[in-house]
Amino acid sequence: MIDLTIAEIADIVGGRLADISAEEAAATRVTGTVEFDSRAVGPGGLFLALPGAHSDGHDFAAAAVEQGAVAVLAARPVGVPAIVVEPAAGDTSASVLEHDVDGSGAAVLAALARLAGAVAAKLVDGGLTIIGVTGSSGKTSTKDLIAAVLAPLGEVVAPPGSFNNELGHPWTVLRATDATDFLVLEMSARHRGNIAALAAIAPPSIAVVLNVGTAHLGEFGSREAIAETKAELPQSVPSSGAVILNVDDTAVAAMADVTAARVVRVSREPGAQVDVWADAVTLDELARPRFTLHAGGDQVDVTLAVHGDHQVSNALCAAAVALECGATLEQVAAALAAAGPASKHRMQVATRADGVTIVNDAYNANPDSMRAGLKALAWMSRSGASERRSWAVLGEMAELGDDAISEHDSIGRLAVRLDVSRLIVIGTGRAMSAMHHGAVMEGSWGSESTQVADADAALALLREELQAGDVVLVKGSNAAGLGALADALIADSADNGVTETGDTTA
Repeated sequence: MIDLTIAEIADIVGGRLADISAEEAAATRVTGTVEFDSRAVGPGGLFLALPGAHSDGHDFAAAAVEQGAVAVLAARPVGVPAIVVEPAAGDTSASVLEHDVDGSGAAVLAALARLAGAVAAKLVDGGLTIIGVTGSSGKTSTKDLIAAVLAPLGEVVAPPGSFNNELGHPWTVLRATDATDFLVLEMSARHRGNIAALAAIAPPSIAVVLNVGTAHLGEFGSREAIAETKAELPQSVPSSGAVILNVDDTAVAAMADVTAARVVRVSREPGAQVDVWADAVTLDELARPRFTLHAGGDQVDVTLAVHGDHQVSNALCAAAVALECGATLEQVAAALAAAGPASKHRMQVATRADGVTIVNDAYNANPDSMRAGLKALAWMSRSGASERRSWAVLGEMAELGDDAISEHDSIGRLAVRLDVSRLIVIGTGRAMSAMHHGAVMEGSWGSESTQVADADAALALLREELQAGDVVLVKGSNAAGLGALADALIADSADNGVTETGDTTA
């Protein structure tokens, strides 16, 4: 974060000082980072005290100061230097944003948003370029690719993992400093207005919309409502900016009509209005794409280090961002070739010493990403010198509302149509039973589809039945907790060696 005094921060967020004098607040500067985890606070930091479902950050304020925090942003006095904020009359920002906190926590989040907004405005005046990314699936992978292709052009700040909500978004903004050239922000939504609220904190000059799928369908009620919410991002970009649209998705293509910014269209096929496109797409034995990238009348061959045919569209969007920021096609190709999976549990591929390949895509799941993962699994199992057995170890896809049963049924059927050797369905609820029965009704027989109670049961089955050379996809919504299962499968062979094609850090 840029260097600010405690008094300046209090003025920005509209808070009052507690347990610190006005003179001390004016003389004490926040020179470290803003943290909501007291264990992460360092010297000169600012601690964010949030009440949550399981613990109250106010209880850790003193510990944060002991670790070096110079002040706490809180909803009440905490016995150490603090900036105390309360909901202001007529302030609707806390009600627009969503988080698992009570009213006082919403006031702290609203204050955090105001602080991030003020910092972002100062940095933009100093030359910072802000890039916003949204879509029903692929946001995190694309964010990571964008950060990679921009790195040769200057200092980049991007969120670790999926910090894309009303807490992670401003927290990421406050990682930027005067030395930052590019700030890449991932934006998610559970309700209308969420993306508009996030974009208002740090208005992007470049926006990327990947797709409109069925993630959070239970919250929005229809794909049309999801599209309208995703369109809040291109609507936030001024006429001097650029909006990059994946026009292979018709709902995204239509967003060209709702933005004042210049539109850059990307596609997997050339077209009269397409600006960046790919052709000659092939996949290697681990489903890493190769293709020819076209832009501005020039072309370059690209080999990706990430896995899955769906990554082509993500890479095209990242390339378009880099080109907007001044990169050459050759720079883009080199950066993409070096950019492996950067966020944990997202299409990370590891091959054990016994030849078993684990595809760890356990961080999140929706119908679109589940289909992409299954297709990548099917390709990997059949693209080598000899066919390998494939295992789909699947958890629940959350937040699908009334469509949960039909969507899980369709994934079970798809696994059979793709000729996946074994399907392990984890969970005994109605949705997971629908996935298992969908596979059975599509033609699964014997133990090809097995439904187990939990991840421990799935792990025990896999340890008993996996054979050398098998390929295993582990995927489900984050709440299913399947990342630990995938990690355990990899660790089973840790003593004998394992080859990973992706970064395992968050």
